[in-house]
Amino acid sequence: MIKMVVFDLDGTLCDSLTDLALNVNKGLRAAGLPEHPVESYRKFVGNGRAMLVKRAMGGSCGDEEKYKTVTETFNSEYKIHCNDNTRAYMGCAELLNSLAEHGIMTAVLSNKPDEFIDRILNKLYPDHTFTEAWGQKPGYPCKPDGASLHAIMSLHDVHPTECVYVGDSDVDVYTAQNGGVAMAGVSWGFRGRKELLEAGAPFVADNAAELLEYLLML
Repeated sequence: MIKMVVFDLDGTLCDSLTDLALNVNKGLRAAGLPEHPVESYRKFVGNGRAMLVKRAMGGSCGDEEKYKTVTETFNSEYKIHCNDNTRAYMGCAELLNSLAEHGIMTAVLSNKPDEFIDRILNKLYPDHTFTEAWGQKPGYPCKPDGASLHAIMSLHDVHPTECVYVGDSDVDVYTAQNGGVAMAGVSWGFRGRKELLEAGAPFVADNAAELLEYLLML
């Protein structure tokens, strides 16, 4: 049986798309740049804050002053509004509790800035204790680099063969591959089943119950 399941956050445990989009749009507005519909952000997220801002800025991303304006506005606004519309996906609270009942550690590894992780998890999953909850930390490269995943496993003496990484995008598939761990995709997130399978996901769950069944078989 596996010892640890590490989850991506945005698009996996929480639907944060609206709050990400609205607050990046505030930054674009402040810089005099065009805003985007919320749905456009499905393709902008996944590789960390810097890449999110650059993708939203498009051809203007090379303007350092505007990049600074968008980033600083996003940081200040998202700090206040990161939980306005963000919600847990159906069944994930029960999934986490079931894993805990089976003695399996749960962790979060996200490319979201580390300062936001606990605030979101404490609101959405107040009754669950994660073994570790990491965002983008100084000294660690963004996913899909496997360094932060290995660091989390090392803290708890978990071998890569005893760990599964769960996520909703190709970045998550590559993170698992780079970390040498098993992977499970979720179709309910921002990118969908097709991207996951094309990236090499060995399994994609359509709901939390399917994911739990798969994890407990490993």
